[in-house]
Amino acid sequence: MPRPDITRRDIRHFLSFAFLILVLVVCAGPCALAQNPVPSTLPPSPPPPPGYGQQNGSNTSGAQTDQSHHLKSVVDLVVLHATVVDDKGQFVPGLTGNDFRVFEDKVEQKISVFSKEDIPVTMGLVIDNSGSMKEKRPQVNAAALSFVRTSNPADEVFVVNFNDEYYLDLDEDFTSNTQELHEALERIDTRGSTALYDAIIGSLDHLKKGHKDKRVLLVITDGDDDASRKDFSYTVKAAVESNAVIYAIGVFSDEDRKNQKKMVRKSKKELTTLAESTGGLAFFPDRLEDVDPVCVQVARDIRNQYTLGYYPTNAAKDGTFRSVKVELAPSKGHEKLSVRTRTGYYAQKATQGD
Repeated sequence: MPRPDITRRDIRHFLSFAFLILVLVVCAGPCALAQNPVPSTLPPSPPPPPGYGQQNGSNTSGAQTDQSHHLKSVVDLVVLHATVVDDKGQFVPGLTGNDFRVFEDKVEQKISVFSKEDIPVTMGLVIDNSGSMKEKRPQVNAAALSFVRTSNPADEVFVVNFNDEYYLDLDEDFTSNTQELHEALERIDTRGSTALYDAIIGSLDHLKKGHKDKRVLLVITDGDDDASRKDFSYTVKAAVESNAVIYAIGVFSDEDRKNQKKMVRKSKKELTTLAESTGGLAFFPDRLEDVDPVCVQVARDIRNQYTLGYYPTNAAKDGTFRSVKVELAPSKGHEKLSVRTRTGYYAQKATQGD
C-alpha cells in the first residue's frame, strides 16, 4: 500500500501536539511532588510563647529558659517567686507545678507557668552611709562582696550609698564586674542622717532600667529613717508595685540595743514589713561578723526559688490590691514545709481605649 504524503500542514499539527504534551508533563511534575513530598528535614518549631512551658508538673526544661526570661512580655500574667524550705530552713528542690496551689483574694487560681531554674537578676545593693555606719562599713562592704560572689555571675548589679541623700556609685547603670562593685562600695563618706525610704524608692526606680525579669534589692542599715521626704507607707506601696524582692539586714550595735531600744524596735518592724510584703526576708545579726554569712544565705535564697505564673480570674483593671497566698498541695511530707512569696500585688489600672 503506498505511503501517504506528509504535508507541511501535517508537520505543524504534529509539532503543536508534541508541544502540548510537553507542557502538560512539565506542569504536572510539581503537582505530583506536592501530593507525594520527598522526605526532608523539617524546620525547627518556633519557640513557645511566653507563659507556655512546664505546666501542671510536666518537665519541659527546654522551654523553661525562654518562659522565665520573657515573662514581662505577658502583661496580664502575675508572676510569683516562691521559696520553699523545710523545718530546718533548708531549701527544698524537686517540686513540680502540681505541688503548689495559688490563691488570689482566697480564690484558687490556675498555674499557667512553672519553672525552677537559677536565672540572672537585676539587683541593687543599698548601703547605709550615715555617720553611725563609719566603723561598720569595712565589714559590711566585705559582706556585700561575698553576696555578689555567691550570686549568679550573669546578674546585673548597681550600688547605692545613702545618708541624708542617695547616690548611684557606678560609672554606668549596672555591672557584673566585682572590682567595679568593690570600688563603688569603697566610696565612703560616712556622715549625716538616714534617708532610708528615699534611697529605697530611688533604687526601685533604677531597677526598671534593668534587663532581667527578676529584680532584687539588698538593703543594709543600722537605724531608722530620719531624713526622707517620703514616708514608710508610701515606700511599702512602691515596693509592692515594683514586683521586686527586698532583703534587709539591720546591723545594730550593742549600744544601740541598750540605749536606743525604741529606735531598734521601730527599725526592725519596718524592715521586716518591707521585706515580707515583697517575698523577701529581714535579718538582724547579733554580731557584725555575722553579716557575711547572712549575705551568702540571701544570695542562695535568690538562686533557689520557684517561679509561678497565673492569669487572675479577676480581670478587672481597677488598680486595687489583691492578696496572694501560695500553699503546698496536701501530700505526705509537705506538712513540714513552708512557702514564702510576696503577699500581694496591685492590679493594673484601665487606660483609655481598654
